[in-house]
Amino acid sequence: MKVTGITPRGYCKGVVRAINIAKEAAKSHKPLYILGMIVHNEYIVNALKDLGAITIEDASKTRLELLDEVNEGTVVITAHGAGDEVTQKALAKGLDVIDASCLDVIKTHDLIKEELKDGYEVLYIGKKGHPESEGALMIDPEHIHLITKKEDFDDVDPHKKYIITNQTTMSLFDVYDLCEYAKTILDDVTIEQEICNATKIRQEAIKNMDEDIDIVFIVGDPHSNNTKKLASISQDQAGKETYMIGSIDELDVNLLKGKHHAAISSGASTPTSLTNQIINFIRQFDENDPTTYIKPTIDYTKIL
Repeated sequence: MKVTGITPRGYCKGVVRAINIAKEAAKSHKPLYILGMIVHNEYIVNALKDLGAITIEDASKTRLELLDEVNEGTVVITAHGAGDEVTQKALAKGLDVIDASCLDVIKTHDLIKEELKDGYEVLYIGKKGHPESEGALMIDPEHIHLITKKEDFDDVDPHKKYIITNQTTMSLFDVYDLCEYAKTILDDVTIEQEICNATKIRQEAIKNMDEDIDIVFIVGDPHSNNTKKLASISQDQAGKETYMIGSIDELDVNLLKGKHHAAISSGASTPTSLTNQIINFIRQFDENDPTTYIKPTIDYTKIL
């Protein structure tokens, strides 16, 4: 079957940096706790667990609350970043802190802090409950306002001075639409779009895929916001039949029947080995040959 591996895809520099930091820390820091998923991929979390890194994860709790479960050793701040209060609380508990925050996230935090000093209210476009949004909002909850949809602008005073920024993994198309809408209702607004370059070029590649592609698989973890945005753009912007799967184990072979050209991409936190395995399997697939229906097993030694 014809297969196009959409490029670029897979790991971004922030994910590579966070994984490498966690791997190195696991060699020399015991016990080692990661405050949430280091990146949003369960395969990576489990691989780090095998190295001795313990992930403390509960979607109903903030990073500050997760810290209550750690009383010794070292904590790692994940790629999504965290508010300064998290680091301060960890140090006050006598814990060592290793920061694996994505440098683009740190850049956004620095921007927010500078604009707050200049008297701006901050409108932060992001996903409610996402750790990256949580960390940004923690900088100053009184003067930073989460925007997830147009209706959220109803809760802000249109006459104040605003700057708009965003979670780095949002859809660039959604952010653009919200920013354009803000210009029509706010008296004084400055746009500082902070979609990271890796997210931007991956999303544009999805939107501009070949016309003859008739099925798309986006490989990634359901926790991953950037992966979900790729799937959404493939379906809504490119108009393709799209499926999000975590690995070859979740690939329904029946979906390939009657198709001629498949495209594969993956989120920024998806191990390359998982994506390549799917590409290679679909490339050899022939719906008239049942022997090509047999899926290979995942090689967990190649995850990290």
